[in-house]
Amino acid sequence: FQFRVFVSPVGPYFKGGVKPLTLRISDFDRAAPRGTGHIKAGLNYAMSLHAIVDAHNKGFGVEVLQDSSLTWVLMRFAVEIESRPEQYADIEIDTWISDFNRLASTRNFRMRIGDKVIASGVSQWCVLNMETRQAADMSTMKEAHDRFIVAEPSPIAAPARLRPVQTTASISRPVVYSDIDFNRHMNTLRYIDLIFDTLPLEQFEKGDAMRLDINFLAEARYGEVVSVGYLDVDNTRQFEITSDAEKVLCRAKVEFK
Repeated sequence: FQFRVFVSPVGPYFKGGVKPLTLRISDFDRAAPRGTGHIKAGLNYAMSLHAIVDAHNKGFGVEVLQDSSLTWVLMRFAVEIESRPEQYADIEIDTWISDFNRLASTRNFRMRIGDKVIASGVSQWCVLNMETRQAADMSTMKEAHDRFIVAEPSPIAAPARLRPVQTTASISRPVVYSDIDFNRHMNTLRYIDLIFDTLPLEQFEKGDAMRLDINFLAEARYGEVVSVGYLDVDNTRQFEITSDAEKVLCRAKVEFK
């Protein structure tokens, strides 16, 4: 037989307080020799999930903020992809916080296979008040962040502040249920999906290195119709995504190297 000990928080760490759990012991292991860790799905390496777990472990995860009607939202993001991993490659992700002030927190990412870096990213986050839908002052979180700031610079240049774009073409579609997250607005990855859906398949098949910069300016809510406008300039495609509610939702730029 196996002797197992389960521990749990002694205070109301989660919204609604600590509640009893029903646990089932089974022979299934997610990432052990008998598990499914050998299956290299893209979701296994989602940088955003890694950051969520890391923030939770450090005491300022989204579930803690929600007790005060607050939540993390992404303001700006940049990623540089140098090469594409082959199927079944073992990928590791490094993530660290390099800067924090009352309006923004900077989290960095590095994706690598062994010592070879295949992608790097810089993200800038703010805290949104879910009642007013406005950015909140993060000064009260400074002490929690200061303990975990790493004295290592961002691996790439910070996300660019993008200017308005006079687009020449566009695609449109409504925001549907599968687009929204628990904040009740369009998920970050959906914007990126829309951006890359405008590119020809041949561009991806080339496997060129690339950089994506994206600025989030407003929320796209359920039922709104979003339009993805774009403009090609040399090896760069510039984007401005708007909604039928007369809002500029985000601007982006994809540059192929």
